[in-house]
Amino acid sequence: MSGHTSYRVAVDVGGTFMDFVIMDEATGIARVEKISSIADQLPTQFIQGLASLEVPIASLRQIFHGMTVGVNALVQERGAKVGLLTTKGFRDVLEMGRGGRKPVYNFLHQAPPPLVERDLRCEVRERVTYDGQILTPIELQDVDEQVDFLLSQGVQAIAICFLHAYAQPGHEIAARERIRSRHPHLAVSVSHEIAAEWREYERTSTTVLNAFIQPTVQAYLDQLKQELAGIGYHEPLAIMQSSGGVADLETAGSKPIRTLMSGPAGGVIGAKFLSDRLGFSNVICTDVGGTTYDVAIIEDGRILERSQMEIADRPILGSLIDVISIGAGGGSIAWLDHRGGLQVGPQSAGASPGPVCFGRGGQEPTVTDAHLLLGRLDPDDFLGGRMKLDRDGARAAIDARIARPLGLDTISAAQGIISIAETNMANAIRSKTVERGLDPREFVILAYGGGGGLFACSVADELEVPKVVVPNAPANFSAWGILTTDYMEDAVRTRVLPFNGLNIGTVIDQLEELSVSAVAAITRYGFPDDQVERQCRLDLRYANQEYTITVEIDVDWREPGAFLATARQRFIDAHRQLYGHGSLDADLEVVSVRCRAIGRVRAPEIAALAPRAAGTPVREQLVHFAGSPDPHVTSVFVRDTLAPGQIIPGPAIINEWTMTTVVPPQWQATCDGVGNLILERTH
Repeated sequence: MSGHTSYRVAVDVGGTFMDFVIMDEATGIARVEKISSIADQLPTQFIQGLASLEVPIASLRQIFHGMTVGVNALVQERGAKVGLLTTKGFRDVLEMGRGGRKPVYNFLHQAPPPLVERDLRCEVRERVTYDGQILTPIELQDVDEQVDFLLSQGVQAIAICFLHAYAQPGHEIAARERIRSRHPHLAVSVSHEIAAEWREYERTSTTVLNAFIQPTVQAYLDQLKQELAGIGYHEPLAIMQSSGGVADLETAGSKPIRTLMSGPAGGVIGAKFLSDRLGFSNVICTDVGGTTYDVAIIEDGRILERSQMEIADRPILGSLIDVISIGAGGGSIAWLDHRGGLQVGPQSAGASPGPVCFGRGGQEPTVTDAHLLLGRLDPDDFLGGRMKLDRDGARAAIDARIARPLGLDTISAAQGIISIAETNMANAIRSKTVERGLDPREFVILAYGGGGGLFACSVADELEVPKVVVPNAPANFSAWGILTTDYMEDAVRTRVLPFNGLNIGTVIDQLEELSVSAVAAITRYGFPDDQVERQCRLDLRYANQEYTITVEIDVDWREPGAFLATARQRFIDAHRQLYGHGSLDADLEVVSVRCRAIGRVRAPEIAALAPRAAGTPVREQLVHFAGSPDPHVTSVFVRDTLAPGQIIPGPAIINEWTMTTVVPPQWQATCDGVGNLILERTH
């Protein structure tokens, strides 16, 4: 490749592999690469992966990065020692939580202990009312004394969360500046910057979690930046956020809580980009990796989002794509519970040692081992021949740990493992469709990730989904999605008001203020103000209710009557879909206003396939399918040889170097004009 060509690169770090996609900025054409992912060597592997792309470093103009450093630190509880500064009288908010037991029928349930021990939760004399009035001015002497105490206890990061700081952040700002003046290198997280919303427990939790992972993430980003500088790369490095946009290193380093779901978010953004071009407005996005099965929904062309999530039973506030992750990936371990029942996941063999068939010392049978025994994977052609699989080892592990204890033959045990994994996947999809009043039969499944094509048709059968799409380079699809991502900044403010004609002017003014703030953050990246797109939303509820529904607002609305009427109707429609009822006349309240600013970047082109002769099978192999006691003679195709419009009836296997797609009996696959596989039932 010419050194004069400019490229953009996306890098997605998963639990098993690190995926790379490089795009020629002149043509928009992209290609992919994949290497193993080892947790304690990520910066080094990042550089090795760039080298494998075989382009001059000087030709790289931008790198987008989806990372798992923050979420791994949180899940494994390997973060910084945190001290909390809070309003006098509120030090126990973090431990009291909501005061209830979420699994209401589990009397033995124990919530995870707070990440900040009680003696490290310190009180400061200050008080602000819910509407932002200063009731008690802050005592900065308290801040000095408490921080000195916390540092004497070995605290490495400070979280500041004062009561009602979302309405009036002045006290938090004063405390932060005081700490910075005395301890300029101490990591400090303040709640009004991390989660400017109400709900004291959730806001405190989010701020503490940000402080907990911030030194770890900052150290990783600093090391990565240094490694990149060492090979001569000094261009922008953008980090993928859970909201589906990217931010610069400074934002990601100071607010790493925004990056926890960056990998899955990249896949959903790519799914939206591709489905728009294919003409699908209702899409179930499924990402099958080595550890998890991630599900998100695109309804009527819009990605479903949420403003709160939980990781390791700890609540987090923030704008993010609504993704559910379950422990059902290729590395998920099959095991027997105390009653002798077969379970699959959530434990995973990960990348090291990995499934037994990888031959790296794994002892526990996994989903990948089961697929190998059922004939769906070629032991001599895994990852394009880069890895040989140990069929005998997989057979011995399933036989010893699952089949013999259950009194089954090995093939039946392997089929049971796959069946349970697929049922868990289908239930994850139901939680995002049926439980929200959506009918999965009105959707298509977009299957990606390293194992997406192995499960897609069986899960579609379970849910009666009529069509499945397997995109090009599906194992690298999340990285490809990151490549299509825009710069994004979210601003939010909580202020509870009756949603009526008396207050609509105040709501519009708040939206304008947030819009100015969010747009300013995007213009820092070089986007002209008039090229920054804005999206506005309101969190609405019926008066005297507890929870809200978020509705989108057209940014060009200025006429109060139309604003009120349309927002009300959208809220009622959403309420009826979710709960089956919704009053047309009941009073509404607005709780939070939200504004998102977006700086659009050029997305990759989807090149048409050149006309060519139809691909022919390279061999036949015996494959076991559910519902049949005997294996089927199954044709094996190489995906890169398929012609545009070619139809492949099932049963068939379609191989590519990063993934295998299974076409069961009574299904067929069609290669479309750009190389996507469109799978449909024939009966």
